[in-house]
Amino acid sequence: MKIGPKYKIARRLGAPIFEKTQTQKFAASEQKKNAGRRPNRNRTDFAQQMQEKQKARFSYGITEKQFSNYVKQSFEEKGKEKAQMLFSKLENRLDNVVYRSGFAPTRQAARQMVSHGHIQVGGKKISVPSHKVSVGNEITVKDSSTSKGFFTTREEELNSHVAPSWLKVDMKGKKITVEGGPKIDQQELLFDLNAVLEFYSR
Repeated sequence: MKIGPKYKIARRLGAPIFEKTQTQKFAASEQKKNAGRRPNRNRTDFAQQMQEKQKARFSYGITEKQFSNYVKQSFEEKGKEKAQMLFSKLENRLDNVVYRSGFAPTRQAARQMVSHGHIQVGGKKISVPSHKVSVGNEITVKDSSTSKGFFTTREEELNSHVAPSWLKVDMKGKKITVEGGPKIDQQELLFDLNAVLEFYSR
């Protein structure tokens, strides 16, 4: 998906939703730019909900159609907390798991790795970034791909990367094991999933 100027989008949405905007330089720039600026108190609930939806969608780098489908599926499932269900659907994408593991520096890079056939699930090559992973799945880098530059140059970063608790990462063996399900941590999220659901429930 072609996203556009990331700094401009992040500024418009008021959140560092892209990896390249999650820097001290960007934060300092935004703080300086917003110094003395009065908050906009005239925004409608609809506008605020739309902004949260855009934050979430751009964070995962997916199209509006893909995102709305995940929301629709979350609404259709019975007896489950909708925000958690939506979060799980987003986090369980193969490209996101590759990114969360540290094998890729960004979700966009992870998407390319999957699309180009470098990633296997259960020993089978999967080239669909939206492929849903499940508990017990083993995700590996294809043997012929481990010597590629984008893997060899990330050795140092991989050693210091902290993956989420639901993923077990074997850095040396280039293997990820899905040991559980992702859980929402509101302190880490850059968007409000409940506001997103309210936007789609109108």
